[in-house]
Amino acid sequence: MTQLTLTKHHGLGNDFLVVFHPGVSELCELAKQLCDRRHGIGADGLLIGETAAGYSAQMVLYNADGSRAEMSGNGVRCFAQALAMRRGDYLEQRILTDAGVRSVVLSETDVHSIIEAAVDMGEILPLAEPANWATLECDPMRPVAHLGVGNPHSVVGVDNVAEVDLLTLGGKLPGVNLEIIEPGPETDSITMRVHERGAGITEACGTGACASAWAARQWGLVAADAEEIVVHMPGGDARVRLDKPSRDRATLVGPARFVGTITIDLTQWVPQMRSGR
Repeated sequence: MTQLTLTKHHGLGNDFLVVFHPGVSELCELAKQLCDRRHGIGADGLLIGETAAGYSAQMVLYNADGSRAEMSGNGVRCFAQALAMRRGDYLEQRILTDAGVRSVVLSETDVHSIIEAAVDMGEILPLAEPANWATLECDPMRPVAHLGVGNPHSVVGVDNVAEVDLLTLGGKLPGVNLEIIEPGPETDSITMRVHERGAGITEACGTGACASAWAARQWGLVAADAEEIVVHMPGGDARVRLDKPSRDRATLVGPARFVGTITIDLTQWVPQMRSGR
């Protein structure tokens, strides 16, 4: 097989390429080449779909730098849209990821290319402080939370997210997703920016939105009984429901938009195929 067909989607500007059964072993290299925004198609990550017994499908995520990640909240919505298009239905999906099973409920919208999806993101759990955290020289008076949402996050409360040099700070924590948040502007809402491991600054992060909403409630930035928190990000707004009874389980609600279909010649991308091996 020398031809590969992918679809491109984005969740609040966090964009992904999706391909099912690629039949290629050099996925790390393929992700780096395809996701490159100057020399490739351009995306924050490559999502690989495979068959998995007992599940709607298995999703494997490669970041733009070729590293493999456990999970992406925006990515799983994009993957669910691609799977729905492939299956021809909008039934609930159970998607197997490296972080476990994610159940996705899809809803059609008035725009044919956009679906709304609610994803059960599982429990939000405390994590140990990253080994190189001290390099950030974070003000000890600032609230900080290190959290797992299937992948690692460090959330920091700040006065104004626009004034933070997030690129520099995120570069000091290459193995962690770094979120900075401030309260509002509405009640039960926060504003967030993110630097994602393997991708850099992105327009939005679904798992980061869940971690940030959880932290914001713990710090009193939103009401203690808030059941749905709006997370404002540069790419748009997501909603995070902190489910009862434990309030540590999150559901992420937001859109996914189909951008287009791309067919590539693998011999132009994968070195082994170019050499005929």
